[in-house]
Amino acid sequence: MSQSQATRAPAKPRPLSPHLSIYRPPITMTTSILHRITGAALYVGTLLVAWWLIAAAGPQSYFDFVNGIFGSWFGRLVLLGYTWALMLHLLGGVRHFVWDAGAGLEKHTASKIAWASLVGSAVLTLAIWVVGYYVRGA
Repeated sequence: MSQSQATRAPAKPRPLSPHLSIYRPPITMTTSILHRITGAALYVGTLLVAWWLIAAAGPQSYFDFVNGIFGSWFGRLVLLGYTWALMLHLLGGVRHFVWDAGAGLEKHTASKIAWASLVGSAVLTLAIWVVGYYVRGA
C-alpha cells in the first residue's frame, strides 16, 4: 500500500442491497416470475394430458388405469394446479400483450392489472371446475 493510499480518508461505505426479509417485491415482478414458472409447469401438465389422450387411444384396461390416476384425489389436485397455471399464464400473456400495445404501463395501472390477473386466474379456475363437475354430474 502506498503512502498516499494510507493517508487518504476512508471511503464512504457502500449501501448494502436490501435483504429478502425486508424487501417486498412488487406485484408486477411476482406475476412476471409466476408467468415463467407456470409456463414451465404447463410443459409437464401438457405431457400428462398427452399421456391421457394416448391412453384413450389404447386398450380399455390401460385407459382405465390412467383415468384412475387422474381421478384420484392427488390426480385431481394436479389437474387443479394445471388449470390454475393455464389460466394464470393465459392472463399473464394477455397482460403482456396489453403492455406491448403501449397501454397500462403506468405503475399504478400495471399493479392493478397484475392483481386482476391473479384474482382472475383463481376465479376462472373455480368456474371451470364448477362447470366441469356440473356437466359431469358428480
